[in-house]
Amino acid sequence: MTVIEGSTALVTGGRRGLGRAFTAELLARGARKVYATARVPDTAGDPRVDVLALDVTDDASVAAAAARADDVDIVFNNAGVLYPAPLLTGDLQDVRATFETNVLGPLRVARAFAPVLAARGGGALVDIHSVLSWGAGAGAYGASKAALWSLTNSLRLELAGQRTQVLGVHLGFADTDMVAALPVGKVPPAEVARTVLDALARGDSEVLVDDVTRALKAALSGPVENLNILGTH
Repeated sequence: MTVIEGSTALVTGGRRGLGRAFTAELLARGARKVYATARVPDTAGDPRVDVLALDVTDDASVAAAAARADDVDIVFNNAGVLYPAPLLTGDLQDVRATFETNVLGPLRVARAFAPVLAARGGGALVDIHSVLSWGAGAGAYGASKAALWSLTNSLRLELAGQRTQVLGVHLGFADTDMVAALPVGKVPPAEVARTVLDALARGDSEVLVDDVTRALKAALSGPVENLNILGTH
C-alpha cells in the first residue's frame, strides 16, 4: 500500500493528457510535490509542480533526472508514442522509435529510480500499459505495450526485495490528443487517474480501468482470433 498524502511523485510525460491528469490527482490527494517531466519544459504555474526536462530515450537525460529528483516516492512511467502503421509496411524507424520510447524508456526510468525509491523505503513504480498489451491489430504500439507488460511483471519480482510496489495499469482509450482521431469510446483522463490512484493506495499490483480491458483480459484464455479488438489485420 502506497501513501500518497505527503509524498513526492514523478510523472513522465506529465504535462499533457494522462500525465497531466495524474499530476492533478496526486496533488488533489495531498502529494507534497510532483515532478512533471517533458522533453521541452514549460512553466507549471503551481509551486507544487516542478517541471523537469526528461527524454526517456536518452540515458544521460534519465540519469540527470534521477539525480535531480532524488526525493521521489512514486514514479509514473507514463510517457509514450503512437505511430499508427501496419507492421509489414510501416516505416521500420517508427517501429524502433516506438520500442525505444515505450519499452526501453520505462526500463531506463525504472533502473535509474530504483535506488531512489529504495532509499525512501520502497515507494511505488506505476507503468502505464494498454488494453492493446493483449489485443491484435495495433502494430508496433500494441507490441510495445505487450513487451512493457512483461517487463513490468519481471520488475515487480526484482523490486520486491526493496519493498517497491509495482502497479501495472491497463486501459482502453483515454480521451487524449494521442488518440483523438480514433473513432472509439474513450475514458476521461481524470477518471483514469482516480482509478489508478485508488489502486495504488490499496496496494494493488494491477488495475484494469474499464470494461473493454476487463473483457479482453478474460478473452486471453480463448482463441487468439478473439483478441482482434480493432477489427484490423
